[in-house]
Amino acid sequence: MRFLVAVILSIAVIAVAFNLAKPLPGTNFDESFLPKASSVKYIAAGNDASVAGLFWIKGLTEMGESFLSGKEYAYLGHVANLCTELDSLFYTPYYFVSGLSTMDSKDTSDFQVFRRALRVFPEDWKIAVSFALRLSKGPYPDNRAAADVMRPYFDYPDSTIPPHIRLMYRTFELDQEQTETALEMILNDLMQPRFKKFRAGFYNKTFRVLGYKGVGAIERDSTTFNDVKETIDLFVERKIPPQMAFNHLLSLRKAEAVKPVEPAADTVASVADTTAAAADTSAAVADTTANN
Repeated sequence: MRFLVAVILSIAVIAVAFNLAKPLPGTNFDESFLPKASSVKYIAAGNDASVAGLFWIKGLTEMGESFLSGKEYAYLGHVANLCTELDSLFYTPYYFVSGLSTMDSKDTSDFQVFRRALRVFPEDWKIAVSFALRLSKGPYPDNRAAADVMRPYFDYPDSTIPPHIRLMYRTFELDQEQTETALEMILNDLMQPRFKKFRAGFYNKTFRVLGYKGVGAIERDSTTFNDVKETIDLFVERKIPPQMAFNHLLSLRKAEAVKPVEPAADTVASVADTTAAAADTSAAVADTTANN
């Protein structure tokens, strides 16, 4: 009976807090103030999972209202962090954050949620991919951290992980290196037995390292892509030495577009004056010829 009274009292206190809470200062969003998890645990009297569910329902309600009004909901990471700190096994917030986090958002509160998710559910490689992309493509790109997130999944004992996901960590590592270093790393990888079945993936990675960002159907049919593929095959089959393969691949690097240099204003004015003077001279010669 005392347990039931404690639960009812906790729910009542939280409900009153929701109703009396003020919006966060300095924002344009109608978001209730989020307390610290340590304070909530004190009030929850051991019912952390139930309280986490209440906060999550509140967050989903406000997120739905923001979608209907066309306003941005900027507190998903904060709500999910509070809920999963109260109940780390509460999977739904992890799922929502991995699917709805804005890639370039400067608010990194979702990073704590991602890290907690990978500690509690390390087998969920889809959440790991979302976090790695967030680290790599976010406002503070960190390819090394993204590679660290994905590296454990290279040989993870899960047959549902696609080959390109297993090799994803290598993509992040190569993206942070200069072209020459990245090519050397690729050639070293190709000679290692553990990468033997991923040769096709290295065609694409080499193509990207050389500056060709897309690897779609058109690029796959291009002369350059076929040249990259043939060179890698000859190298792996030991038909050409490593230095020859390296030099040839490096020669295929995409040339950077050179922007035309705009002439300075003084130069343009000088050319205009010269042209005008030439025109005057031509007119004078024409007049002299006509008079003669």
